[in-house]
Amino acid sequence: MLAAEDAMPSIKSHLVALVLKHTRKKAFRSAEAFRDRVAAARRLEDHRPPRAIATMLDIEETAIDGFPVYDVSPRAPVGTRRLLYLHGGAYCFQMTAYHWGLVAEMATRLACKVTVPIYPLAPEHDFHAMLAMVMSTYRAMLEATPSRDIVFMGDSAGGNMALVVTMTAAEAGMPLPARHVLISPGTDMTVTNPETRAAALTDPWLGIPGGLEAVRLYCAGIDVADWQISPIHGDLSVLPPTIILSGTRDLLYPDTLLFVEKARRAGVEIELVTGKGMIHVWPLIEMPETRMARDRIVAWLQAGDAAPAASGRQLKSVPSA
Repeated sequence: MLAAEDAMPSIKSHLVALVLKHTRKKAFRSAEAFRDRVAAARRLEDHRPPRAIATMLDIEETAIDGFPVYDVSPRAPVGTRRLLYLHGGAYCFQMTAYHWGLVAEMATRLACKVTVPIYPLAPEHDFHAMLAMVMSTYRAMLEATPSRDIVFMGDSAGGNMALVVTMTAAEAGMPLPARHVLISPGTDMTVTNPETRAAALTDPWLGIPGGLEAVRLYCAGIDVADWQISPIHGDLSVLPPTIILSGTRDLLYPDTLLFVEKARRAGVEIELVTGKGMIHVWPLIEMPETRMARDRIVAWLQAGDAAPAASGRQLKSVPSA
């Protein structure tokens, strides 16, 4: 847990929540509002690294399946670790400066290369295209980097994707990543947990109607209870050591608690970092609690360097729910 878990949330965190409540929350109040927000975002989005980051780090752009992939490295010598970073955005919104800020910090502090796939988004594309592109990216990474040196990091929908990619790789008999870093991951898209509906009332950002519309747009008709959409319903025993960061004012938090409990019962080494009073993906947004969260991620990964790699386990059968 965070050392300051019992401390009062900072004034800045309250201000951030207030701004989100009066701006971004509107997009999640109805399916129509969500679609309107996506359409408006398409006119403004730019997935490219901000200039400030591009001047500080070495950035190489390639393409996989016709979509950009960025490899971000510090200019100092790098170690053997390599991160696959999967950005959030409900599978409908593009990589942002907030994501790039986290990528830059992880590359610098961990002295590692970070691979960032700009995967296809809904509604223009669906789950099958998204998963295929990210799986192709992972296969390309495995050609250059042993799985024991690969970490999957993802926020929100990207955390969901990290879980699904690992399960898919296990089903295919591929080597698995050594560790997971998941920030406010989406683990259950069925919205059947009563506590999730209660949490939606106090979440200043996310809402159930817009969230369900996002799922409808990307799921390609797959049952939302299927592990490919809701990984909590899959075989979690294949997962590597994992750290999850989740805030108590996030409507995804109740399902995160259930996911952690189920993963531990399946034998997964998993650590939950709970941000008291924190919102969805708070480690991406600049405020005092963000620094503690990022420090915890770095410390956890560095502490795991001496631990035996968990990759290589394979899934015999991943049942659909």
